[in-house]
Amino acid sequence: MPIRLRRKKQAEESATVAQKDLERPSAEEIFFQVASNARQELKRSTISLAFSGFAGGIFMGLTALGNAIALAMLGTSSKIQFVAKMFYPLGFIVVILGRAQLFTENTLYPVALVLTEKKHFWATVRLWFTVLPANVLGAFAFAALATLTSAISPHIIQSLAQLGLDSLHREPSAIFWSGVMGGWIIATAAWLVSGSHSITGSVMIIWMLTFVVGLGNFAHCIAGSGEVFAAILSHQAPWRSFPAWFFPAVAGNICGGVGMVTLLEYGQVVIGEPVEANAEAKAEK
Repeated sequence: MPIRLRRKKQAEESATVAQKDLERPSAEEIFFQVASNARQELKRSTISLAFSGFAGGIFMGLTALGNAIALAMLGTSSKIQFVAKMFYPLGFIVVILGRAQLFTENTLYPVALVLTEKKHFWATVRLWFTVLPANVLGAFAFAALATLTSAISPHIIQSLAQLGLDSLHREPSAIFWSGVMGGWIIATAAWLVSGSHSITGSVMIIWMLTFVVGLGNFAHCIAGSGEVFAAILSHQAPWRSFPAWFFPAVAGNICGGVGMVTLLEYGQVVIGEPVEANAEAKAEK
């Protein structure tokens, strides 16, 4: 068996053992756990990914809704905004633990797999081009339910729309760099969850990191879409404002997730491999 394949198999097996024995997994073990998760997701049919992505977009509405309800009930002072941002992680917790498809998670999982096994490139392209539109449609469905029905009180709708207006009033360059920060933090959360031993630990990781995303008003292309759509559907912003916000946010999230997490973790795990592999080969001889 080739050295690379043997080491990958050993890393995957030791990752499972580490989880069971509550040992701290190594970076290599987490990396191959991430790749293993991606392999499972890429086997899903396009229609399954689309439904999962649509559900993920709707569930992410909990992030906007929790934030908007808190602001509508408590006010908009700086201290109140800090409290309101504590509800920002709700959508991320539901989506990540519920294993719904979220585009910014997919800047980590399938890309890590492609870096180790190039044959999965087109499957990753299929996943991206399925999940991202499905997430956006889900976010639109949430915004339509919130603004076009009587499900939510008008003052909460206004608070929700104001969150979208705040996002739209930023310059494209600010949206992009803010998206880089957001993509970096969300991909980091996905990385750490893959090395977590428990649901409780995963919830704490997701909550702490995504709370920072909300507190810093960092752009997230799906969480923010529900807010922006709410502003549009309540006739407080034009339709053309959505792509002007969305595409810089997506580009930033990709750069942050792929460049600042996936590639760096890949380098951490793989760059030293030839030296280690040669050492192993000599030891076996």
